[in-house]
Amino acid sequence: MSLDATIWAWKVRQKQKKGGSIKPLKKLVLLSLSDRAGEDHCAYPSVARLVEDTEMDRKTVLKIIDELIEDGLIVDTGERKGRTKQVKVYQLMGVNGRETVPTTVLFDAGNDDLNSPNSGTVPTTEQFQQFHERVPTIPLKSPNVGTRNLSKNLSLESKNKKDWFCFKKLREEIYLADDSIDFESIMNSKWAEREKRAFEIYNAEKTMSDDLMIYHFTDWLINAYRTKYSNNQNSTSEKPSSTGSKSQQLSEKQIHSFAQKLSQHPEFASKFSEPGESYDKLAARIAVKLEDPAQAKKWESYLKQVGFSGSLAGNAA
Repeated sequence: MSLDATIWAWKVRQKQKKGGSIKPLKKLVLLSLSDRAGEDHCAYPSVARLVEDTEMDRKTVLKIIDELIEDGLIVDTGERKGRTKQVKVYQLMGVNGRETVPTTVLFDAGNDDLNSPNSGTVPTTEQFQQFHERVPTIPLKSPNVGTRNLSKNLSLESKNKKDWFCFKKLREEIYLADDSIDFESIMNSKWAEREKRAFEIYNAEKTMSDDLMIYHFTDWLINAYRTKYSNNQNSTSEKPSSTGSKSQQLSEKQIHSFAQKLSQHPEFASKFSEPGESYDKLAARIAVKLEDPAQAKKWESYLKQVGFSGSLAGNAA
């Protein structure tokens, strides 16, 4: 079987002559010959084999072979094969092997298919192989123009595009982070849009997927809500503890600083990191947890190991 011959046979436009065989039957016989061709583009199937392949009668097959010879698509080489040396060997004309120079097949001017929208030259396999993707050239007026401009061929665009924001995903992330937060109240507030703009400016030069943008914006929004906009923030300052030492809470700057340090603390990271989680992602989760005074108190011993001095307010229990 020759792939080059089969491709060629599919692309050849058959001639329709008065009193001759119809074009679909001629193409079927040519395809059967091509399917039986070798690397030299010669085929010598028996008439019985062609009859079996095409499901036509013997008389029709022989008539079509004569017409294909007359059209110049095949040539009787004069060579005979088989045990009886009576099976004719036909050369398929116009087939180019993949090792040959790229050419095009021009059709006879008398072909009635020249008025067809599909008329013209047929690119051969060799021409396709000049392109890494093996995509044939498409005429400029074709409705398929532009189909090669797939995303893999386009220049890398910024991942932080304007449509990264998704209410549904943000609601889910906020719920997973802290289900006590009222998402609707945050999104209906005036400051939410301001924080969104600040987040986009901060990450303008970074390349992140939409999902990762949502993930980090969730932490950003929750942190802003708790530290700057929550009504409960007025009650976060506590009186000195009765033990004589002043209790304190972590500032926003301390939270982000210690979150980064804890994400790289061997003992801490081994206990609280998730499989395959990056340092940045772990630090973001830690920062959200440290905003809760009770949770920060639980981790006070680790915080002191990375530079915190003092005593945190709240119960470690």
